[in-house]
Amino acid sequence: MRIIRTRDYEDMSRKAADIIAAQVIMKPDCVLGLATGSTPIGTYARLVKKYKKGDLDFSGVTSVNLDEYKGLTKENDQSYYYFMNDNLFSKVNIDKNRTFLPDGTEPDSDKACRDYNQVIADVGGVDLQLLGLGHNGHIGFNEPAAVFEAETHCVDLTESTIQANKRFFASIDDVPRQAYTMGIKTIMLARKILVVVSGADKAAIVKKAFFGEITPEVPASVLQLHPDVTIVADEAALSEIK
Repeated sequence: MRIIRTRDYEDMSRKAADIIAAQVIMKPDCVLGLATGSTPIGTYARLVKKYKKGDLDFSGVTSVNLDEYKGLTKENDQSYYYFMNDNLFSKVNIDKNRTFLPDGTEPDSDKACRDYNQVIADVGGVDLQLLGLGHNGHIGFNEPAAVFEAETHCVDLTESTIQANKRFFASIDDVPRQAYTMGIKTIMLARKILVVVSGADKAAIVKKAFFGEITPEVPASVLQLHPDVTIVADEAALSEIK
């Protein structure tokens, strides 16, 4: 596990974008595993800048996203498809036919999960998986639990995750209660993993997840077992690490 310490959010975003850009340059037909939430927004903005300068070409890239809310259409401005389109896909030359997310409109959870597992298998797995880190240690929507879930599955979102996401919705009643997410096994099969973390409010979970016990009660702790993980975090997020 490699930790890159950065000054602040902007510095974190720049360095994370440099790592993703290097992957795309080295392997133009790579498969990127992408994440949503507030932390990666700056990273995506940096990637767009590189593309607009002519430094990056996404035409051969395939993407698979970690998760999607169950029950939201692609057109819903709170869906993760909408988020990805708004922050990245519509601003670079990626082939939209090779951008994949779980189908939030599929009411049959078993089918939605089975279909997405097949998508990931068909594209040959993930070369570089981008992850954020939840306050409770969740990665994707893999919430603290008694066991690690292996593959794509439907999750009931915890109250802390619902509270964290309510700022994106008009009312807490509008926040979906379920989501489809890649499982821990799927994430761990990525050839490289990049974690972005920012802010003093993440300092406690950074210490617990990356320097504490490996347990499904802290899902991100499993990343300690992966052979190629890079954590890009700002000073505030690393403030409890000596």
